[in-house]
Amino acid sequence: MFALTLADTAPTYFFLRRFMPTAIVTDAINTRRGLKWGVPAMLLAVPYALAAISCRAQIEAGGPGWLNLLVILCLWNNLKLLLIGPISLLKLMAVCVREAVARCRMTRALPADDVEHFDEPTLVSRHG
Repeated sequence: MFALTLADTAPTYFFLRRFMPTAIVTDAINTRRGLKWGVPAMLLAVPYALAAISCRAQIEAGGPGWLNLLVILCLWNNLKLLLIGPISLLKLMAVCVREAVARCRMTRALPADDVEHFDEPTLVSRHG
């Protein structure tokens, strides 16, 4: 039963993951190059909040009930975009620490391996 449900929902999941705007944005932010864009991406939550407020106002004015689905969708996307900022900052700090540790280990390993320093001239000049 579980395999049947998974087989039915997997294509929908992958379609939504590939073509929905907030999924594209969060996937782009979760790369090493995109981590710095997490906080500015939080500003994209504002249009989703305004859309949810607008749909809710139309429902209260006698609009169709299916707009409730749009309200839920807008609020979910709003929440995703609000949370991606702090999460990306934490990931960016972890990556920066990991890169600093790797650089430190690299500089310690160079003299230990009897490798010449990069700032020492090792090649004969072509001009003289």
